[in-house]
Amino acid sequence: MTEAARLNVVELTVSEVSQALKRTVEDNFSYVRVRGEISGYRGPHSSGHAYFAIKDEGARLDAVVWKGVLNRLRFKPEEGLEVVVTGKITTYPGRSNYQIVIESLEPAGAGALMMLLEERKRKLAAEGLFDEARKQLLPFLPRVVGVVTSPTGAVIRDILHRVSDRFPRQVLVWPVRVQGDGAAEEIAAAIEGFNALPEDGDIPRPDILIVARGGGSLEDLWCFNEEIVVRAAAASMIPLISAVGHETDITLIDFASDRRAPTPTAAAEMAVPVRSELLMRIATQARRAQACWLRGQEARRTELRAAARALPSLDNLLAVPRQRLDAAADRLPRALRANAQVHHRQFDRIAGRLSPQLLGTRLVRCREWIATLTQRAALSRKVYFERRHIRLESAEKLLNAFSYRAVLSRGFALVRDGKGFPLRASSEVTPGMSLDIEFADGRVSATADKEARTKSKTRGGPSGQGSLFG
Repeated sequence: MTEAARLNVVELTVSEVSQALKRTVEDNFSYVRVRGEISGYRGPHSSGHAYFAIKDEGARLDAVVWKGVLNRLRFKPEEGLEVVVTGKITTYPGRSNYQIVIESLEPAGAGALMMLLEERKRKLAAEGLFDEARKQLLPFLPRVVGVVTSPTGAVIRDILHRVSDRFPRQVLVWPVRVQGDGAAEEIAAAIEGFNALPEDGDIPRPDILIVARGGGSLEDLWCFNEEIVVRAAAASMIPLISAVGHETDITLIDFASDRRAPTPTAAAEMAVPVRSELLMRIATQARRAQACWLRGQEARRTELRAAARALPSLDNLLAVPRQRLDAAADRLPRALRANAQVHHRQFDRIAGRLSPQLLGTRLVRCREWIATLTQRAALSRKVYFERRHIRLESAEKLLNAFSYRAVLSRGFALVRDGKGFPLRASSEVTPGMSLDIEFADGRVSATADKEARTKSKTRGGPSGQGSLFG
């Protein structure tokens, strides 16, 4: 291209170029199927969309799955999974690259599905969902059997027919889709719904659950490999039997369930026993119990007869007691007469001491003794009071001798401060102090004066003692 031609090329903005490329790519690749390995998948974005890449050994293609499409996908993206995706090629102007907007996603063959299945199995096993310690025992004779399966088809008819033949029980069916989009969510919701039923509600809570489906390809049974179904089966508090596909079909719910049945019919046989066999077993047990009881009774009779032969006869047991009774009966009349004579002699002896003369003499003596005791008591009281009076007079004299009031009667006075405490020296008196002076004939209140105190000190001798010659 010449320089003039280049100068005549129309000038475009970056956005115009991007839009032109976008139209060109979308017009030529409006619908494509691409096979490759998922790379860089970290789960849905916070917006709900999914972003990752599809790669092979020579190239890499960015991919996006919008939120609405992602929720409808039968197989969710998995890191490292080889898939075949369908969608349209478009560009993303923000980064100047192209990408595929995925509308459908399928594993690339059975090998990819098996790889995904093994990877998911290892992951769930590592969480302990398949541990044998978590398995529950199946009830021997459930009242209600819950079945999670399609309401149409041979599976539910086989289960109902088998339960009716073996031991008629109430069967509750939770209809679900067992294949296609949304099947996994419905199966998980059914298991959780049965567990959420109250035990005493209007709808009886099943004692055992059966999750069943007929045979099919790996893709047809894939909903029973979804994590939501496996986790619901592992969390079920009601014992659960999985019966998915034929005997050779293995799904992840088989590892999480409490028991796996090769077919739906076998699941029904595991759930309920055979009524006729139970009746026969009960009859056999009853006969054995009765035979054991009869043998026990016969053994006890034999032991009783042997013990009876070892025991002495009744006559031999009672011979000695009878002789003792006869001997005691012979001695009893003589003993009664002798006892009566002894008591009669005692009565006569006591009656001789109870004559009126003896009683009158004893009464006179008792009265004289009482009078003597009365005189002694009166004399003792008089002497006691005289001694107490003398001690009281002595104490009174001693009190008067030691009392300060005797000193007051000789012309002295007792000086107290305002609180009533006696003052023993003039140094304890301060000017203006309230004084209480007690004489022999009464008390006088006074106030200390400074000059008077000084004069008192002046009138004394060298030792401060007053002069007798004033």
